[in-house]
Amino acid sequence: MTRMTLRNLLLIACILCPLSGQSADLPPREKRLANAVKQSISKAGASYAAGKYDEAGNSIKVAMTQIKAAAETGSTDLYDTLLPAMQRVEKAHTMLEFEGISLPPFRRPTRPVPGAKMETDTPKPATPPPTPPKPEPKPEPDPASMISFTEVVAPILVNRCGRCHVSDAKGNFKLDTFAALMKGPPEGVVIFPGDTIGSRLIETIETGDMPRGGGSVTAEELKTLKAWILAGAKFDGTDPTSPIAAGTPPPVNMAPALQVTRATGQETVSFASDIAPLLLDNCNGCHIEARQASGGLRMDTFSQILRGGDTGQIIVPGKSKESLLIQKLRGMGEGQRMPAGGRPALSEKAIKLISTWIDEGATLDGQNESQPIRRMSLLAWAATASPEEMSARRGEIADGNLKLVSASGRPVASAQTKHFRVTGTASQNTIDLVAELAEDQMKTVKSVVNADAGEKFFHGKTTIFVFPRRYDYSEFAKMVESRGIPTTWESHWAFDGIDSYVSLVASEVEEEDQIAARLTAPLVSLAVASRGGQVPRWLAEGIGAATASRQGGSRDRDQRRQAEQEMMQALSVVANPKEFLDGKLTPEQTDRIAAAIANSMLERPQRRNFDNLLRNLDSGKPFPRAFLEAFRFTPEAFVQNWFRWIRGG
Repeated sequence: MTRMTLRNLLLIACILCPLSGQSADLPPREKRLANAVKQSISKAGASYAAGKYDEAGNSIKVAMTQIKAAAETGSTDLYDTLLPAMQRVEKAHTMLEFEGISLPPFRRPTRPVPGAKMETDTPKPATPPPTPPKPEPKPEPDPASMISFTEVVAPILVNRCGRCHVSDAKGNFKLDTFAALMKGPPEGVVIFPGDTIGSRLIETIETGDMPRGGGSVTAEELKTLKAWILAGAKFDGTDPTSPIAAGTPPPVNMAPALQVTRATGQETVSFASDIAPLLLDNCNGCHIEARQASGGLRMDTFSQILRGGDTGQIIVPGKSKESLLIQKLRGMGEGQRMPAGGRPALSEKAIKLISTWIDEGATLDGQNESQPIRRMSLLAWAATASPEEMSARRGEIADGNLKLVSASGRPVASAQTKHFRVTGTASQNTIDLVAELAEDQMKTVKSVVNADAGEKFFHGKTTIFVFPRRYDYSEFAKMVESRGIPTTWESHWAFDGIDSYVSLVASEVEEEDQIAARLTAPLVSLAVASRGGQVPRWLAEGIGAATASRQGGSRDRDQRRQAEQEMMQALSVVANPKEFLDGKLTPEQTDRIAAAIANSMLERPQRRNFDNLLRNLDSGKPFPRAFLEAFRFTPEAFVQNWFRWIRGG
């Protein structure tokens, strides 16, 4: 810890002392903004005094973001209330830079005139110059805004991330298209346009978590990525679902992609269940998950299949005989029969199956046209797999994941229960204890989700990974999920429609109730997520967090109070609920707001509706329909109403 000087102690006292400024007469939203800023600054002062400079810097960054949001209200009363806070931020900014903490520049907003927005730039002269206005020259374009995604950013991603996230989907994250990159992995968005601090892509590069395998992003490349994000992370291509290539634009003679036609349920052939597995078995390596797609034809996604390759489209919906795909499979026309490379020709039965699918309209019954067809095929299998088959599949995945993190010579212990397969590098005694505690936690889980017992509950046994040290737990997240995790985490969950697991830290020296408390939230979240119908992650995470909070006693009161403060801070920067629903917030902000929304669903006025939602999902209804029938609102309308309610509207 840096030695404290008298000057630093005085400055710390300046940050920690109560902030002046009255907020009682402010409107509800402005009052919450003011309180959120004050809480962030107080938290920064406490962290600085404890020598936790990184944490202090993060809190000041939050305060700066909140002040920026406040600046957009145009309220002079709010400005006057926050003026002392702005002065504290300026002092803290200087102090932290002395400690080597890198912070974005802070410019205090100027006081707005009534009815105008607060400006963060230097105010213009009140009186214009007397000379008549002259035509202004066309401004030079900002170099950052000219950064091309297709020609500059995409090659960096392909070269540095291609092996794991373009050709493969490590950590369930495949960024082979701009659309997939911006969507992010199941854990949440990794790029926030205009915000390099909140963009997890930049964070993982700067911390050294990514890329792995010996490569590294150069300082100049990192600067380019940051500049592109700050300029809005714009896309300059023609199709955000087209594959990214190292500076290679799509062929100029490529025809526009066909329109996607959704399946009606009357078809006799399913793309996801019947066609995708055939393509994966026979086209992989040349057209699927290939570094250089043969003939310019990529078939990783449904949209790419419809787009075709260098010679044009390969499918004519409704006309299999005119479709180039069928002609190639039969060895007709110019060029060699497909599949090439010495692979055997498809059977007549397989070709007939593909022909029937085309004649029935070449429809899509998967999640969406941008979803990798390998993933689509696995989800189609999962929809019809028995709990026993799913348990076996999850066991195979768990064994493979554990090999990535288990040190050479470190034994792996396992235990089986009615609902779980518990495994990891912890001792056998710890594994057995976690297995017992997990089954005991099912009483709480079933108080929220009342469903069939045993292997059927999670549609197959859920895996619980147990690690004796936080280092091992963190390495699991890095190697398996391709992400770093917050230092405060001791457990988390994951569900992707097939795999289902909890990962946690546990050792023999800990109390049983400490370990049990780490299991409650993730097990409840998994129970909600695995109900089917594509339950959004925010709802599953929120219900788990809200349930765990309700289970805690007086010892958790401070934690609940802190969670509430963090929720209010997250709310203060949300201009529109759509930002929450579209995943435009940071994962931490999303989780805090989700827990608050879920808590309202578990209250008595809404609990019956929530129970009806789960019953609808168990009956096989898709989530939007299940939610609408249970709450009489769409999920979007419910969330928007909740935001209005919490803000006093």
